Amino acid sequence: MKHTKMLKKNYEFRNVLNRGKPYFGKYIVVFIKKNNKGENFLGIAISSKLGKAVKRNYVKRIIRENYKNTEKQLKIGYDMVFLWKKQKDIRQACYSYVEKDIQKIFEEAKMFLEE
Repeated sequence: MKHTKMLKKNYEFRNVLNRGKPYFGKYIVVFIKKNNKGENFLGIAISSKLGKAVKRNYVKRIIRENYKNTEKQLKIGYDMVFLWKKQKDIRQACYSYVEKDIQKIFEEAKMFLEE
């Protein structure tokens, strides 16, 4: 199993959010930007206004797990930042809802490898 590389620095997040292309799902928004590094980098940002740390970390774990399950099928060389929509209640976070959202977004962004 491949270890997922994470975006950690504030400037890395800002770079993707300012220059990346947004793709909208029902619950999440994903900003995708080409990075020319030969690896995919993942960033997850959940606003503290949405809920307490336990719920925010739960949503991060759901998003990270869904990403890991689809990572092998994705094109290489992109930075991605996942955001939870502020209009959606964080208590609605469910593995299957996020999975459908991520599949729809990656299909729309043409991120899946051609077979």
